[in-house]
Amino acid sequence: MKTKNAIFLAFILGIVFISLLAFNFNDKKETAFESWNADDKAMNAKVDSLLSVMTLDEKIGQTVLLTSTRDVTGPSVNENYEKLIKEGKVGNIFNAYEASFTRNLQKMAVENTRLGIPLLFGYDVIHGHKTIFPISLGESASFDLQAIENAARIAAVEASAEGLHWTFAPMVDVARDPRWGRVSEGSGEDVYYSCEVAKARVKGFQGEDLKATNTILACAKHYAAYGAAQAGRDYHTVDVSDRELRTTYLPPFKATVDAGVASFMTSFNELNGVPATGNKYLLKDILRDEWGFKGFVVTDYQSINEMVPHGIVKDEEEAVKLAIDAGVDMDLQGEVYSKHLKGLIENGTVPVEKLDTAVRRILELKYALGLFEDPYRYSDEDRQKKYVMSEGHLEAARDMARKSMVLLKNENQTLPLSKNKKIALIGPLSNTERDMIGSWSGAGKHKDDPVTVLEGFVEMIGAENVIHAEGTKLSRYMKRTDAPITSGFSEAIAAAKKADVIVAAMGELQNMSGEASCRTDLDLPGNQKELLKELKKLNKPIVLVLLSGRPLTLEWEDNNMDAILEAWFPGTMGGHAIADIVFGDAVPSGKLPLTFPRSLGQVPLYYNMKNTGRPIKPNVKINTYKSMYLDNPNTPLYPFGYGLSYTTFEYKDLKLSNDQITNEKGIKVSVDVTNTGNYDGEEVVQLYIKDIVGSVTRPVKELKGFQKVLIRKGETKTIAFNLSIEDLKFYDIDMNFVAEKGDFKVFVGGDSEAKLTSGFSYN
Repeated sequence: MKTKNAIFLAFILGIVFISLLAFNFNDKKETAFESWNADDKAMNAKVDSLLSVMTLDEKIGQTVLLTSTRDVTGPSVNENYEKLIKEGKVGNIFNAYEASFTRNLQKMAVENTRLGIPLLFGYDVIHGHKTIFPISLGESASFDLQAIENAARIAAVEASAEGLHWTFAPMVDVARDPRWGRVSEGSGEDVYYSCEVAKARVKGFQGEDLKATNTILACAKHYAAYGAAQAGRDYHTVDVSDRELRTTYLPPFKATVDAGVASFMTSFNELNGVPATGNKYLLKDILRDEWGFKGFVVTDYQSINEMVPHGIVKDEEEAVKLAIDAGVDMDLQGEVYSKHLKGLIENGTVPVEKLDTAVRRILELKYALGLFEDPYRYSDEDRQKKYVMSEGHLEAARDMARKSMVLLKNENQTLPLSKNKKIALIGPLSNTERDMIGSWSGAGKHKDDPVTVLEGFVEMIGAENVIHAEGTKLSRYMKRTDAPITSGFSEAIAAAKKADVIVAAMGELQNMSGEASCRTDLDLPGNQKELLKELKKLNKPIVLVLLSGRPLTLEWEDNNMDAILEAWFPGTMGGHAIADIVFGDAVPSGKLPLTFPRSLGQVPLYYNMKNTGRPIKPNVKINTYKSMYLDNPNTPLYPFGYGLSYTTFEYKDLKLSNDQITNEKGIKVSVDVTNTGNYDGEEVVQLYIKDIVGSVTRPVKELKGFQKVLIRKGETKTIAFNLSIEDLKFYDIDMNFVAEKGDFKVFVGGDSEAKLTSGFSYN
């Protein structure tokens, strides 16, 4: 009888459990990673027991994050960090990696402190750990969410094998000003696409279970609106309306919360007069109260300290109070929580409960990683040897690099090149290892590992068919007119004269983009354009291979080069991937996640801007009735979503399942796409909508769906999208997030200038 009762009880409990799962699945407020943020009784008991016996100094130590001396990524290092670990005054370390190194530091914390609380190790694993993938903007150009997720997964596998628990990624800042160097770290200008990429990267880093030793904590950064810095200058002021904040800059962060991201990092900038690190509206009102975020918040490098020069506090003690009151849980390298928090609590200025809350959040994530069960489980030398830079990881990086490259021009089918022709490979980026892996390449080796363009070409077609000359040099602070006009040109011209085709590997050095690498001139730096002009005089085909971390202004190059391939900074296997594309072993399929302007004067320029009251009309010739420049078209050189292939695609038969959308029923949008060229190829089919009239003005177009599909030559595929009422929502005149009734247009095509259109209404 007892057995039957037990079976019946188990049956009932099973039904309840399945019902709860179904409820969680359908409730968008729940995350996909309940393993760490659920109400776990064992976790709560462990954390409660620790908090009950921790001294004030031990609690504060858990809020301190210091760098080791293994790597330097900022202006200061506390050389006494090992001593502080042993004293229990630092609970978290960054810039420490590799299994033996992290194990030794972990032993200091576990075996030398009173409570033996394990360290949390973090690092900038941005676009790969030691196997370096293309820069994040390049990965985003693939428009392949599965490949992006896989790249983050591989990075997590390698990083976790070397003892790391946490990455300071993904960067989800929407950015529309290419002068800002950190556009290289994000996913571009579009909000919808940035949300999708953000979710893919969180899932890649964190996997399905944080206790698995091949996953690491993700960190959404930089919260918030960092990409809107005035004049595209790093760390600069941001002042945007709440409508713009919520429409453009916050959605990717909300997407990471929905995806279960474990941590947030504050941004350096101020937002509407209050630095983000002390901004209660961002950190408490929105992140905690509105979104229900349960992880911990860490500052960016010394950004609590930097609130003093911001001018919102008089000294570091006031900065600490502002930060802890706003909801900052962990101080990265500022050492101001360790200096001032104890005194502020003892004199009653800061309630100890605020510290307890911060410590609880940090300890919960340490528990979720399984560090209390086995503090050394991530520092695994066997796994390190097996997985770091494994053959499979290198091949995945090569494939990702191929997917990321964007063919901007290909006149008269210059590309792909024949493997039987002599190639003159020219340019300052033709044989430089460091520049292949780009900025924030973390633990990636800068020598030996990266495959250069020259190495890729030689392996592909043989040394006898490659004539190499650097032609000119670059330096980080070089302006376009600084370099000697003809230095090195003669060698390059002599090489080009012996060749059938010229391939120019040009662009930016890796340190010309990324943090603190903003530019006021987006032309090719140095005298690269002058060298191209001399090579042009030889009347030979020229292929320009661009390595860069941002859009460049390329109007002259577009008019004069036969082919242009944007390769970004393609990573460890970049040279091989470039050769694969240039010589036709792979077909380019990347699309631009960021608009390329014709000139700097157009910046900021992005596809989903709004009309003015006097938009350009073809039949109106009076300039005072047009919103336009006198000296340049309004249009970009290359729009968002643009990218050519070695084949061609035809779009036709756009159909809507209904001409009305309702609260209950959406609309199916379908289109036939035919490969009309001579190569099998992948196309990114893009769906945009336009809200004709709103209670506030609406963008001229908004991306609402995309699919990357392989279509073989001669084949036609029907691509279908589903639009629902959710796709129509925006912040109305009263700041309610709603769909308004009215008429809408649908656009489908291969980029944001899609011309195939239809319409529907919501009544």
